[in-house]
Amino acid sequence: MVQGVGFRYFTVTEANRLGLTGWVRNRMDGSVEAEAQGEDTDISRLTARLRVGPRWSTVEHVVIDRIPLVPGERSFTVRRDRE
Repeated sequence: MVQGVGFRYFTVTEANRLGLTGWVRNRMDGSVEAEAQGEDTDISRLTARLRVGPRWSTVEHVVIDRIPLVPGERSFTVRRDRE
């Protein structure tokens, strides 16, 4: 569960620093979901940073799945929809 710790914006900031594209959103169950694409080393760096999270956060677990690339994606954004 994530509440008021800025995890989505932390994710966007870190992804942008690494030149990744994709998105992050809150889920209905209170967790955060993200999809990122870029070089494998940069994805690994983002994953490592998300395992720590922003100050005041506690990350219990991170799940990683490989998915097909999204052609034409140009930025990393916060999505407002929830699943």
